[in-house]
Amino acid sequence: MQKLDKAFYEREDVVKIAKQLIGKVLVTTFDGVVTCGRIVETEAYNGAVDKASHAYNNRRTKRTEIMFGEGGNAYVYLCYGIHHLFNVVTNVKDVPHAVLIRAIEPLEGIDTMLERMKKTKLDFSIGRGPGNVSKALGIATHHSGNTLFGKDIYIADDGFKVSSKNIIASKRIGVDYAAEDALLPYRFYLKENGYVSGKK
Repeated sequence: MQKLDKAFYEREDVVKIAKQLIGKVLVTTFDGVVTCGRIVETEAYNGAVDKASHAYNNRRTKRTEIMFGEGGNAYVYLCYGIHHLFNVVTNVKDVPHAVLIRAIEPLEGIDTMLERMKKTKLDFSIGRGPGNVSKALGIATHHSGNTLFGKDIYIADDGFKVSSKNIIASKRIGVDYAAEDALLPYRFYLKENGYVSGKK
């Protein structure tokens, strides 16, 4: 597997990056335990001009400051006080673009994923939805700010090819507050994959 490099993340088009992350592999290694899954659903957040983004209007807080850093870092935030949501920061310093990883298809370390999710057998809930992505892979808010070029958390290309006709674009989930921006086709998912969350 070839780890994605800084040039991949530092490009200007966050929507294109979100689409190209479909099929890549998200890997974590904590305490010597490797878990990974293929990314099958993403959402792009277009920074200061996107009403659905935490950084809309260049809003800077202690939580969002990581989004204004360099591309290739992790942005992990807590949703509803329980779900740790993993995002990839893209573009260059001071341009707060990010891609939310919404679903993965488990590949390696499945026993560990089941243990983390308190399950006894593999089903589609393992890795379906952004909260379950983090839970299965052991990612939490204290990983926010981690580089994606180290050993703990990274995204890699294992040569898996996805035809663009098998990547579906739709509006994002749960961003109704974003007015007209809620309708933007910034969500991407792998066609007919059982791990994809929300409406197909």
